[in-house]
Amino acid sequence: MREMRNKKREITDLNTIEEILKAGRVLRLGMIDGDKPYVVPLHYGYTLEDGKLTFYMHGAKEGRKIDVLKANPTVFVEIDLDGDLIPADKACNYAAYFLSIMADGKAALVEDVDEKIAGLKILMKSQTGKDFEIPEAAAKGTAVIRVDVSEFSAKGRPRE
Repeated sequence: MREMRNKKREITDLNTIEEILKAGRVLRLGMIDGDKPYVVPLHYGYTLEDGKLTFYMHGAKEGRKIDVLKANPTVFVEIDLDGDLIPADKACNYAAYFLSIMADGKAALVEDVDEKIAGLKILMKSQTGKDFEIPEAAAKGTAVIRVDVSEFSAKGRPRE
């Protein structure tokens, strides 16, 4: 896990981090397109085993996202929950409830059909809570992106 400046907001408990991952539905995948940032919101699946976090996403087999990842697989992931304001009497005293995860990683376009099927099953289980069979033809027809996370952190101001 990455060191955090504001220790008061840091979340290190892996069970709490997994609750955030389970509750989230969309991650933002940050990429570098030449010399410009490029961010895409995507549904995701994940595994968190022995402190190692891996994300799976899917999409079209061609397009800007795929081109950017092929050129530079270095990515940044952000997931957030809540965001409701906490009222205050003065503008600078406002705050918000939130929970978030941020992660550095390397993206890989999964080519192996069995791994694509496994990644899509993880994605569907994460999104729906249900197990699905993924037909080989469906897996072959879609791009599956795996992000191997090198470092991540979680932060929050949960409702109490």
